[in-house]
Amino acid sequence: MSAAAPTNVRHRIIAVSMLMAFILYLDRICMAFILKSASFQADVPLTKEELGRVLGAFFLSYALFQVPAGWASDRFGARKMLTIYILLWSVLTGLTGLVSSFAGLLVMRLLFGAAQAGAYPTSGAVIRRWIPLTSRAKSSSMVAFGGRLGGTLAPFVTAWMVINLGHWRRPLWVDCAIGLLIAALYWHIVRDRPEEHPDCNDAERALIGQPPVEQPIPTRELLAMLGAFCRSRSLWLNAAGQMLVNVGWVFLVTWLPIYLKEQKGVEDVSSGRMVSFALAFGMVGQLVGGVLADWSVRRFGLRWGRVLPMSASGFLAGSAYLACLQMDTAWGVIACCCVVSFAVDMGNPAIWAFMQDVGGRATAAAFGWGNMWGNLGASAMSMLVPELMKMGPTGEAGQRIVFFVCAGALFLHSLLALGQDATKPVLKQATPSGGVKSA
Repeated sequence: MSAAAPTNVRHRIIAVSMLMAFILYLDRICMAFILKSASFQADVPLTKEELGRVLGAFFLSYALFQVPAGWASDRFGARKMLTIYILLWSVLTGLTGLVSSFAGLLVMRLLFGAAQAGAYPTSGAVIRRWIPLTSRAKSSSMVAFGGRLGGTLAPFVTAWMVINLGHWRRPLWVDCAIGLLIAALYWHIVRDRPEEHPDCNDAERALIGQPPVEQPIPTRELLAMLGAFCRSRSLWLNAAGQMLVNVGWVFLVTWLPIYLKEQKGVEDVSSGRMVSFALAFGMVGQLVGGVLADWSVRRFGLRWGRVLPMSASGFLAGSAYLACLQMDTAWGVIACCCVVSFAVDMGNPAIWAFMQDVGGRATAAAFGWGNMWGNLGASAMSMLVPELMKMGPTGEAGQRIVFFVCAGALFLHSLLALGQDATKPVLKQATPSGGVKSA
């Protein structure tokens, strides 16, 4: 009798994780376009500084809750916790459509950021248990591709819904309903480990390999875990790199549509299309980066194979921001932003895979550690842009300062990436039999 063919549960898990990432980014990025809509500005008029605080509030709470949310997933199970996270942020998206003041928006975005904080750390832990090391970057790129697809469609879809549904509140209720459906689907499909899934046969488990039997980090060991994170030079360099990458990237999804409208005279729907066009190149970058990062490890080994794609992406993205300084037209700036979007996302799969490589039994928490610092950078930059703009004698001169800051951050990331070492886990590793060996 011939052996049974491997089942494809791992592919279904990656697919539903892509759906999770899709609604994650759709809900996250839609606010940048809602805030500049005519119906919102008539309903809730805000100053530039208040707009910056609302945009930055998400990234602040998103950053601060990364490690707690990642630890909770390591401790209580990725399937359970990520389902809860999707439910929470979807409900908060709907509730945001009920507020009518700056204070209410600020509170909603802070809570929303906290609810979304565990999404990617938890997904990274799921990938580590369901995907072999040599395919982690490619699988990570697929999940991140789902996020970038949501982010790419968010500008156009949100602008379209605001116009066709007649008000800024209604798109948020639609997004909420979609999120609730995806939460139910995630719970139905995902399990924490291959051996727990009723549809995963022995052949697929053999193909996946034997994920280590790892005891979750109990509450009493939290401080020891954080101490190990603080002693890891590579994890600090990765965290600094993520901060710098987000300083450069966040302009695309927060202030670029406002810049196009105010400095280049582009209408709302047209600016949504232009930003969607730029972000679409990020989707291509994710897929290229996943293949590149896995090939790089096979070609150069784990140490250099992980960091070379990161470094190359930072250099290319920084150069594209400098090219923005030479562009006089809106489409010229968008062309440069396409390269920024592609290059930043090309480096993302290697960053994700690095955290899976070194995280061990605290993979979600380690993922959260890096994401925390990255999103602190995004929060700071979202609030800093109006201040940088004031430093120029004209709006266009102020924008040049913004481009210089974005470029400088990405060049520095390119250098820091070279110091990371994915061969050095930050915690003790569990063996397949359940014992423990020193990292």
